[in-house]
Amino acid sequence: MSSLEEVWAYREETLYPALFGEMCRGIFPLNAELFSNTFGQEEVDPRWLHLGVLEYGPTPNRSSWLYVSSGGSTPWETEPDEYDVDAYSWLGVEFVIEAPSQADWPIRVLQRVLAYQVLLAHGRLGDYSPLDYGHRLPVGGTVDGSTSSELTCLAIAKPTHYPSLAQLPSGKFDFLHVVGITEQERDFAKATSTAELIAQLMSNKAFPVTDPARPGTSLSTDG
Repeated sequence: MSSLEEVWAYREETLYPALFGEMCRGIFPLNAELFSNTFGQEEVDPRWLHLGVLEYGPTPNRSSWLYVSSGGSTPWETEPDEYDVDAYSWLGVEFVIEAPSQADWPIRVLQRVLAYQVLLAHGRLGDYSPLDYGHRLPVGGTVDGSTSSELTCLAIAKPTHYPSLAQLPSGKFDFLHVVGITEQERDFAKATSTAELIAQLMSNKAFPVTDPARPGTSLSTDG
């Protein structure tokens, strides 16, 4: 029977390296200031501050830098003798974003998205559903914090270039792939679907990697 610590270790030391390669700079944990300054939440469960973001460099099969959350699938509220491998483990999600080069902005983006998900799942932000495939949300500025990027929103897609579903001893979880988009691209997704937007971003080489310097894509509603 695996303890919470063993589940955590398996995810970071076995599962993630097998999928994403060698970890680089370690974990970047959430902090109380993120919850208070960004979301107005002064009371924070201390366990939430153990969640964070990991960084992985390019591999022979991937030229991008990849950032993935760690902790959204940790069985914080389930005892080991109650683990169910067929159920979702805690929040049941981890978030991923890719960038063309090593940077800090993907870490900040995933930290905010992960904190947002925790608060949504615990009803701290009203009666809103937690993030899932197809959802879109504003960044609150530009994706990289610059004044030049046109990417001011995020879309969440189901990955196809790595497994979308993963298994832990405590249960399963989904990888939610995050990509930066423009306001026009967001509006296109509203009018059609996020899946249609992702398909067009992919054909324009704007997915799965988020490049803050890219221009908005030319989108077609034909057929």
